[in-house]
Amino acid sequence: MKPLTLKSLLWLSLLALASTAQASENVPHSFYAQWADLPLPRQFIAGFVYEESEAYHVWAGGQSHNITTHAAGESYGIDINQGYLMLQYGLTERWALDLNIGYTSMGWRTFSAGKISSTSGLMDSSFGARYSIFSEATSSNLPTLTFRAGAILPGSFDENFPFAPGLRSAAIEPELLARKHFGWPGFGAYGDALYRWNRTTGNDQYIVSFGLFQQIKGWELDVGYRHLQTLSGSDIILYPNNTIIYPRDTRENNDAIDAGFSYTTSKRHFRYGFHSRTVVDGNNTDRKFWVGGSLEIPFGGKKE
Repeated sequence: MKPLTLKSLLWLSLLALASTAQASENVPHSFYAQWADLPLPRQFIAGFVYEESEAYHVWAGGQSHNITTHAAGESYGIDINQGYLMLQYGLTERWALDLNIGYTSMGWRTFSAGKISSTSGLMDSSFGARYSIFSEATSSNLPTLTFRAGAILPGSFDENFPFAPGLRSAAIEPELLARKHFGWPGFGAYGDALYRWNRTTGNDQYIVSFGLFQQIKGWELDVGYRHLQTLSGSDIILYPNNTIIYPRDTRENNDAIDAGFSYTTSKRHFRYGFHSRTVVDGNNTDRKFWVGGSLEIPFGGKKE
């Protein structure tokens, strides 16, 4: 028998925590490629995020379906409420670590004949190591370009719940993030691309996003586009009576518009943010509208 390598031990530890999945992508992640910027050496950054979403339409079989339920004068769809903690630590000027964990809760009435059905638990958690390839701070002719090697551990919500808030799959994801100023002062562009090997479900994904930002003193305005593509898997089947067949290897695809703003204080460098995401097209997915707020607090650190 061959001895176990470090890589084999990592896979075994991930798979030991994994289970089957019937859900949609929902992993804690930075906004507008902000992970391209690293903390200072020996600096901690604690980020706190709260967000919620609602969806009244889903795409299944290549068609859009209205899944709104009316009860007691109210309209109900698919609702998610969640919060998570995003921790970063700067090892050196070129290396940083991050850990992202949270709790999520979701519910709907449509697929259970008007009765409230819900699931909740720990979100799919992610952690990673980031390496700064280039930095605008040292060369204005180059973009800030960062490589991230990330991994995902499955959460504790019910993976058999249709449209559950996460894949609940162990995964590994390499990622490139970039930000670059050009044109007039404070104006620039961002880009973010990752590939996710979903080891539990086998339905690998890639996610790409890009957009523009404008910085004015402590303010930053952001707007961009995001595409999620699942490379294999099965389709959702939704019957006219709202009975649903939701396969474990759902092939979720969607396109979304991101927009938000943030403000960074001049003394303590606290960052307060607002973000939103609107899914505008897709298949085997719901038409979510996300809104959320965030706070980042840096501790310590100094330039080498």
